[in-house]
Amino acid sequence: MPAAALVWVPNAAGPTQPEFKYLEVRGTFWVKQKKLKCRSANAMATSHIHTDTSIVMNPSQKPMLSSSEQRVYDVVLKQAAMVKEKKENVSLDVKPEIASPSTIDLLNEAYQRCGEVCAEYAKTFYLGTLLMTPERRKAIWAIYVWCRRTDELVDGPNATHITPAALDRWERRLEEVFDSRPYDMLDAALSDTVSNFPVDIQPFRDMIEGMRMDLRKSRYMNFDELYLYCYYVAGTVGLMSVPVMGISPDSNARTENVYSAALALGIANQLTNILRDVGEDARRGRIYLPQDELAQFGLSDEDVFAGQVTDRWRAFMKDQIKRARVFFGAAEEGVTELDKASRWPVWASLILYRQILDAIEANDYNNFSKRAYVGKVKKFLSLSTAYTRAYLHPKNISNLARA
Repeated sequence: MPAAALVWVPNAAGPTQPEFKYLEVRGTFWVKQKKLKCRSANAMATSHIHTDTSIVMNPSQKPMLSSSEQRVYDVVLKQAAMVKEKKENVSLDVKPEIASPSTIDLLNEAYQRCGEVCAEYAKTFYLGTLLMTPERRKAIWAIYVWCRRTDELVDGPNATHITPAALDRWERRLEEVFDSRPYDMLDAALSDTVSNFPVDIQPFRDMIEGMRMDLRKSRYMNFDELYLYCYYVAGTVGLMSVPVMGISPDSNARTENVYSAALALGIANQLTNILRDVGEDARRGRIYLPQDELAQFGLSDEDVFAGQVTDRWRAFMKDQIKRARVFFGAAEEGVTELDKASRWPVWASLILYRQILDAIEANDYNNFSKRAYVGKVKKFLSLSTAYTRAYLHPKNISNLARA
């Protein structure tokens, strides 16, 4: 059974004192909570929760980062530093380059195509982006399209033909995008985006690494391994997006804390995808569930492939859902720090994905043959809730009933 969890929570109280909540678990129940202060940002800073198998205690009994957490948090710090440097180096004397009318027309066409793709495959998210400034909206579309194209390499109709060499070529093409040498129209939109916003290439590279993992790995021995995978394929999206969405001028939170919250949302969404798609993944020979935690509940791969909802499976799923919800809670703390015009699509994603967990419970934890989804009426009401939260003062958000 999980015995402990470490959860990062954004803290605006001071520039050098990120705050953490350390929760001990007995069975599947949270029984104790206390706040810890770390000595430095490098010592411990994460949006990640972990079972005791990956928490290392130092002599002073302060939790320390696992190898996966530290690897991911290094990317967070690098991206946050880029944003800070961009702010510090803004100069009124710098004159923007003047593009030719033909170039502007081509870029506008490229961005328009990205918007069409986003509208087709992510309708709810697309609606939320319409409230952003035109520059941010187009940039988010470009990032979305690149992420979708990357995901399609291993999950699309040609997935059976994708090899590690093909992913290597895709990564070289990404480097050319960041070098202002786009291959096609959609690449041109992303190339323009990364030249206008302080976006680091590392999260993009890491997403490709997640695709490589899908080619060579179908089991995850523990949550440390699964956490890294979730970061690669989903947490990276948050790190790509925050530089574009922007942080509220009124925010007192540290920049890296806002990025950590975005990371938490990506992890939460991917954990929800995994729990929703257990049966579908099993039919493809894949199990994205921690092997050691399955064993702790007396379960094995054979039980997953059999697809029978037993009391052991229900207990296991309750524990997995509990962890995903903690990540959503950590993410929620950071959404309010985003620029107001960018909050709605993020709130919508958070609320709708969290409701998928409710749907799994409503299906009596049968994620083998029943697909959990949010109905149209509930989705519409959730969009209204997300809109209200996006434009309500952060201090008043906690007074709203959870969607």
